[in-house]
Amino acid sequence: MARILAISNQKGGVGKTTTSINLAAALAKAGRRVLLVDLDPQGNASSGLGYPRSACTMGIYDALMGFRELSSLRLPTSIDTLEIVPATRDLVGAEIELVDEPGRERCLRRALDTVRDDFDFIVIDCPPSLSLLTVNALTSADSVLIPLQVEYYAMEGLGELLRTIGAVRKGLNPDLVREGILLTMVDSRNRLSRDVMEQTREVFGAEVFDTVIPRNVRLGEAPSHGKSIIEYDPRSTGARAYSSLALELLGRLVARSDRRSRAAS
Repeated sequence: MARILAISNQKGGVGKTTTSINLAAALAKAGRRVLLVDLDPQGNASSGLGYPRSACTMGIYDALMGFRELSSLRLPTSIDTLEIVPATRDLVGAEIELVDEPGRERCLRRALDTVRDDFDFIVIDCPPSLSLLTVNALTSADSVLIPLQVEYYAMEGLGELLRTIGAVRKGLNPDLVREGILLTMVDSRNRLSRDVMEQTREVFGAEVFDTVIPRNVRLGEAPSHGKSIIEYDPRSTGARAYSSLALELLGRLVARSDRRSRAAS
């Protein structure tokens, strides 16, 4: 059964979609069966894997509204074990249309449950807002990974996201955990980057991934070619960083499972 991982931060431009695409690709390259769900109405994760929003006639909107089974919306990518459910133009209006739906916060969960046995991971690229779509993602997820850009206002808005996660855990998904905080757009030569990294690790400790994502031109180029960085330039620092992140994530999950086994015995 798939582990569902939401990639979320309501602050735009922090590397959320870049992380969604490239972590999904790195996990697939590591031999896992992965489904990437583009829940962002901007559709950047879709275009980043070769499916521009304008070219997609059906997508996650159709599953949310109950028009289509999710299994019929899965599209292949150039990585054999990675599939995507794209965003379409209709997703822009989903917020309004879902308001009157019974159990509106669980629409995505119901859709994902139908394909969960087909994958090892389901990665959800959330919108850059604390919207009903984001609440759907958090209600569906086992855990949430938070990309955090190392800049002066890095933690601005993070408290609001953490409160939202707490509210979802309390009212909708008690099993939701914070998978960790990923530091992005890191320039280790920059004093500000080093200061923000140090501050974040002081506040959140082991919750911050050891892997950091550097500023890398090739990471910015890859989406325009409809490819993950893992395919576009596997030798780049960006590709190596996301491959390292995938391995670190897998290691965390194994360690967590071991702790639970020991506690149970």
